[in-house]
Amino acid sequence: MKTLEAEQSLTADCQSYKKAKILIPSEIVEDIFSRLPIKSILRFRSLSKPWLLRLSSPSFTKLHSTRPHRTSLFISAHDRSARKQHLLSAPLDGEPVTHLMTLDYVDYYDITEAQHLNGLVCFALVKYCSGDDCYYAQIFVVNPSTHNIFKLPEQVPDFSNSRGCYLFGFEESKNEHKILIITDIFKSGTLEIMIYSMSDYSWRKIDVEPPIGFHWDSLAFKVDGYCISVCVNSVVHLLLLDTYDILGFDLRTEKFFIINAPQGVIDYEAQSNYYPDLIKINGCIGVVFDDRDHVLEKNGMDIWVLQDYENRVWVREIIIFPESLIKLGCPFPIDSVNMDEIIFFSFSKLSGNVINVHVYNRKSRCFKSVQLTPGHQFPLSRTFDFGHISCYVERMVPL
Repeated sequence: MKTLEAEQSLTADCQSYKKAKILIPSEIVEDIFSRLPIKSILRFRSLSKPWLLRLSSPSFTKLHSTRPHRTSLFISAHDRSARKQHLLSAPLDGEPVTHLMTLDYVDYYDITEAQHLNGLVCFALVKYCSGDDCYYAQIFVVNPSTHNIFKLPEQVPDFSNSRGCYLFGFEESKNEHKILIITDIFKSGTLEIMIYSMSDYSWRKIDVEPPIGFHWDSLAFKVDGYCISVCVNSVVHLLLLDTYDILGFDLRTEKFFIINAPQGVIDYEAQSNYYPDLIKINGCIGVVFDDRDHVLEKNGMDIWVLQDYENRVWVREIIIFPESLIKLGCPFPIDSVNMDEIIFFSFSKLSGNVINVHVYNRKSRCFKSVQLTPGHQFPLSRTFDFGHISCYVERMVPL
């Protein structure tokens, strides 16, 4: 049993502790929390309404965005047996894969490849496609870090006398994400663009003239309704298959322009049966050929990086693969983690209940293997096909 003196001392200590907590400036509290992982911040939000308001405020979100952020993977896994599309996120630090959402009655080619920008991921479900005609059923924007999902208001272009594709962009000066649906109107010869702004949640239409000599058939399509694109410097870039030049759409001026392809890509094309692809490497545009024959023959892959955007200076990098990686199939770069590392993935069979990705360090020129495990809550299956894997930076971007 405590003595009266001990109880009084304990009460005094508690009162001093409470006063100390009250005297801590809110700026210091926010600074401390801004350095925590998003997973921890989400837990602290649930403590009380004041904590929820404080950790959800625009000022805290802005402060958190200035801190170093870890890179994770956004994964789309299709279950052939159940016709379900599972969306997953996987940190590259060994934590288990997290299940984000499941889409029912979805076939493998119904979902377009995910595009990611500044913490958000965008993808579309194409409900119906026949030839050049596509009907967009749903477009989703996901923040994998906060598990928030937003379905855009339906905006279906009339593809009866046109064709089109959707793109994802980010205008840096306004800190604003935008979704674009580009439609080629056959009769008028103009490009109609529907732009959805994530800041005011509305669609608007603009008509722009395509560059001289542009042909819609030259755009590189991965699936119906999805063009290969990369957003850098507030410009959405699309690859042209006839010249391998890059078509840019500036989100600030809302005009098109052309970036000439590096000479090495043009020379390489004559020796390859593969089309090039666009990727983003450390905030720069990259052009790569997914040429399995070349990779197997040379044990390597060529990537052209536009390191000087203003002066259009391309630099060629050669990545040599170890034999162990070649045996897993032709690896393909999906994105860069930071200025020194590039993530590779090989669409090979599952090794047990593990997803294998490979990280290439551009300075040391070495690979390391990273194993991603879903854990017991979401076991993988041999009937799963991994169609889309991309990197994203963990941010508390609200939807």
